Amino acid sequence: MTKRIMLVLHELEPHLLEAVRGAAPGFEVLTAAEGAVEDRHYAEAEIICGWNAKAKQLAMQPGTALRWIQTWGAGIERLPLAAIKERGIWLTNASGVHPKPISESVFAMVLAFTRKLHVAIRNQQERVWEPARGLGEAHGKTMTILGVGEIGKEVAKIAKAFGMRVLGVRKSGAPAECVDRMATFGEMAAMLAESDYVVNCLPLTDETRHIVGKEAFAAMKRSAFYVNIGRGGTTDTDALVDALREGRIAGAGLDVFEQEPLPADHPLWAMDNVIMTPHHTGITTEYDRRVADIIVANLAAYREGREPPVNRIPADRMY
Repeated sequence: MTKRIMLVLHELEPHLLEAVRGAAPGFEVLTAAEGAVEDRHYAEAEIICGWNAKAKQLAMQPGTALRWIQTWGAGIERLPLAAIKERGIWLTNASGVHPKPISESVFAMVLAFTRKLHVAIRNQQERVWEPARGLGEAHGKTMTILGVGEIGKEVAKIAKAFGMRVLGVRKSGAPAECVDRMATFGEMAAMLAESDYVVNCLPLTDETRHIVGKEAFAAMKRSAFYVNIGRGGTTDTDALVDALREGRIAGAGLDVFEQEPLPADHPLWAMDNVIMTPHHTGITTEYDRRVADIIVANLAAYREGREPPVNRIPADRMY
């Protein structure tokens, strides 16, 4: 009997790879890190964990064995979603891996702005001994979270430890724990007007593309700080640059952009009221372990002929 093929395209520590192999009896688990993945394996693979250009080119051809894709991240907008949906391929992502590292990164930026740590670091680099002026406090302020999913809920939980009033914006408008008031996208401007901090955790969809643009920045307080750890295309970068230059917001902490990497001559690099952490807020030493846990849990169902239950992306939503 021919063995079924499973590809793991990201490097895993040996004990994690062993756990995955142990959860996949009957499968030949081939890994890119071990140099075992050949072009023909993409067409033969029933399961692919991770994604790359070859997977897109070779695994999505008619007649391939692909039945399930497990991504290594939460965002799926760069996958061939129409073809995945048409072929009925199960798609699961790594949602749930990111809340702790990203929420900590959000507050690292919030507190850096509030206590002007970015100014102190620049002074240190210039060997200037100068106390920062206008130091504020995060305690008791108002934070609006755009996109209250798993990451947004963790941000809200930490905000409550600072005694903050937490407002939320999500498509459904459904309430969430630690969020004092929830609104839909249509009510977003009113929430922004009340906020000292605005944290973007949104996925990129047709509805959210450039949802934070000229009108959104105009609605914010001039003293407000904007932190974007959502998808880059949810923010109109040109409108953000204008808002910062014109003093319509106090500062911005940015992890992602519309077009990455950001060109070296882009004006955001030179702005004193901007903190940039190029796409690293979700990085953590615990990342691969958490992804492996998702894979193992989903394999348990898949072996029984059931669809993978953890982080299954509904075909009618695809985000």
